Amino acid sequence: MERAASGATVLVDGGTGTECERRGVPVLDGAWSGSSALSHPEILRDVHRDYVVAGAEVVIANTFSTHRHALETAGVAAGFEAYNRRAVELAVEARTAAGADEVVVAAGISNWTWTGEHPTLDELRRQSVEQAAVLAAAGAELLILEMMVDVERMRATLEGAATAGLPIWVGLSCGSGDGRPVEGAGASLRDGEPLSEAVAALADHEVEVVAIMHTDVALVDECLDVVLPAWDGPVAVYAHSGAFVDNRWVFSGVISPDEYLRHAQGWSARGVRLIGGCCGTGPEHVQALTSLQDVPPQGGSARRSASATVAVPR
Repeated sequence: MERAASGATVLVDGGTGTECERRGVPVLDGAWSGSSALSHPEILRDVHRDYVVAGAEVVIANTFSTHRHALETAGVAAGFEAYNRRAVELAVEARTAAGADEVVVAAGISNWTWTGEHPTLDELRRQSVEQAAVLAAAGAELLILEMMVDVERMRATLEGAATAGLPIWVGLSCGSGDGRPVEGAGASLRDGEPLSEAVAALADHEVEVVAIMHTDVALVDECLDVVLPAWDGPVAVYAHSGAFVDNRWVFSGVISPDEYLRHAQGWSARGVRLIGGCCGTGPEHVQALTSLQDVPPQGGSARRSASATVAVPR
C-alpha cells in the first residue's frame, strides 16, 4: 500500500476460475469453479504459481464461488470449510513454490448467484462472517469483496467480512445484465444502481481500496470517471474480456496481452496503481503488465496517503 501511494504500480493476478476452466477443470452448476481446490488442486496451484512467476504481487485464492449459498445451490455445501480452506492453502503453497514470500495472498468473497435467488441480508451477513473466518484462519492476508453488483448486499457482505479483522478491498462490477458493454452502462452497477451510490456507501466503512473488477475492458474508463473524483483512497482495476455463456467462459475474442496493456497504461496515467486482470485474462496478460513497473513512480499522488491506510500483512 505504501508503494501504491508513492506512485508505483502493484500487479494483481489475472482470472483464476477461467484459467482453471481453460486448463480443463470442469465447472459446477450453481458454483462454477468453486470445486477446483478439491477436485483439481494441482492445476489450481499451478495457475497461482504461473501468475506469481509472471509478476503478480497479489494472488487471489479461488474462493469467489465458494460462499455458502452458491455451494448449497450446487449441492456441495457439506464441503464449505474444506473448499475455502484448501483454496487459500493452495495459493500459499504456490507462493512458496515460486520462492516469492513477499507476494500477498488475498481471498475473494462474493454474494453472486447463478440462479438469481439470494439469501436474506441477515443470512448473507452471517454467511460472510463464517466464510471470512475460515479464509483468515487458512492464511489469507487480505479479503477482496468481488463482483458487488448492488448496494444493500454489498453492505451486508462487507459488514460480515469486516469481522475477520483483515484489510478489505471492495470490487465493483459494472455493465449490462450479461456483463457486456452497452452505451452508458459503465456508470452503473450490473444490477442497475448508480456506481456513485456504491462508492458513497463505502465512506463509513474501513475499506482500503475500491476496485473496478469483472467489468468489460471497454467500460473501465467510464467507471473511473465516477470513482476517481469520489474516492480519495487507492483504486484498482482488474477487468475481464470474453463472455459467460451457458455456465462456461467463452474465450474467443479475448483481448490480447498487448492491447490489454495499452488500456492499462491509460488507467495508470489516470492514477490507478493496482492493476491486474479478471475472467478471460491469463498469466501472459499479467506478464505484459510488468512493463508498467518500468515507469518511475509518480510521487505526489492525489490519492490518500499510505499513513491513512492499514498496511497489508506479509
